[in-house]
Amino acid sequence: MTPAPRPRTTLSTRWLAAVLAASLAAPLAVHAGDTTPAQQLQRFNAQAGSPGQAERGRVFFTSRHGGEWSCSSCHGNPPVQAGKHASTGKPIDPMAPAANAAAFTSTAKVDKWFRRNCNDVLQRECSASEKADVLAYLIGVTR
Repeated sequence: MTPAPRPRTTLSTRWLAAVLAASLAAPLAVHAGDTTPAQQLQRFNAQAGSPGQAERGRVFFTSRHGGEWSCSSCHGNPPVQAGKHASTGKPIDPMAPAANAAAFTSTAKVDKWFRRNCNDVLQRECSASEKADVLAYLIGVTR
C-alpha cells in the first residue's frame, strides 16, 4: 500500500503559515524579560530598607516636585492608557502593569527609565524609597 501523496503547498500558503506562527508567538515575547513588577518592588524595598507605600507613591506620581512636570504629566492619571511625552509628544506605553504586561519586566529598562524620568521630574535620581513607593502604587492600579 502506498502512502497518500502530500498536498502541494504554494508560496502563499507557506507565507500565511509563517505569519500565523509569528502572530501567535508575539504575545509571548511581550512577557519576555528577566524580572516581574513584584520582583522589582522587592528589590527597591530591600534597597530602601522598608516596603513601598502605594498612597505615598500615588502622591509622588501626581505631584510636581518644584518643576513643570509630574510623572502623570506624561504617563496620565491613572496611568492605564497610553501617555505622551510632555515636550516631544512621543507616545508612551501605559505604566500600570494591569494595562501593560511588559511594564517593569526588564531590570535594565526599569533602571534606565527611572534614572531618566526622575531626572526630568526631580532634577535628580529617585531614591530607592521613592521608587518602591511609585512601583507599589503602579502595581495596585487597575483598569
